[in-house]
Amino acid sequence: MLVLDALSPQRRRLILAAGGLALLFIMTVAVIAIVRIAAPPAVPVAQTPPGPVLLVPGYGGNINSLQPLATALRSAGRTAIIVEPIGDGTGDLREQAEHLAEVAVQVRNDAGSASVDVVGYSAGGVVTRLWVRDNGGAGVARRILTLGSPHHGTSQAALSAEFVGGCSAACEQLIPDSDLLRRLNAGDETPAGPLWATVRSTSDQVVTPAESAALSGAVNIVIQEVCPASNAAHGDLPGNPVVLAALGSVLGVELPQAPTDIAC
Repeated sequence: MLVLDALSPQRRRLILAAGGLALLFIMTVAVIAIVRIAAPPAVPVAQTPPGPVLLVPGYGGNINSLQPLATALRSAGRTAIIVEPIGDGTGDLREQAEHLAEVAVQVRNDAGSASVDVVGYSAGGVVTRLWVRDNGGAGVARRILTLGSPHHGTSQAALSAEFVGGCSAACEQLIPDSDLLRRLNAGDETPAGPLWATVRSTSDQVVTPAESAALSGAVNIVIQEVCPASNAAHGDLPGNPVVLAALGSVLGVELPQAPTDIAC
């Protein structure tokens, strides 16, 4: 205190204020650490019985592209609902995830189901992951299957931003190492709650590199490992035989696995 007494009143106030801020920061960090330690682990979603299936469209929100998936699911006796995008489907992916959360609540209430399965095509897979992480999907989704989703970005988005003079909000978010993707992929890429699977094609020229569509901790299915001669492009994925077969091998009651015995 003798040192402080020797200072002018103004300097004493500055030093005491700085000390108070430092103490507040230390206390805040300690509280956050305690909350993280005390937070209970996510509870895995019950795996039976399967509920409705939500189909989430990709960049641009083309719902017609999902019709092959909806038809196959309904033929197998499943309830399939295509999620209408917000606007033109090129806006902020976080807003699309919030919308998915609202749809999931409504569908569960209407069906009286404890959970839903989700198939996210292209950017729809990223939207689905955002929903799981930020909007309550971890306690709602039983199975998640993503198709050609740029989980780690796509060089095509970067090219659009560089040479076309900028791109939409969703396009910017799908540039490799964007703030959104860096945060989404930090830590566990497949958090507890649902069981996860992905499908990708080595012939995909929209999500490049194709390995961007894989997730650590998921059952990662490569079309060419099932049908070696396949040259399935990105737009072919919703109707591809491997993808349609994966609806059963991933969204059934057994543990997710790559489909077998397919007429390639």
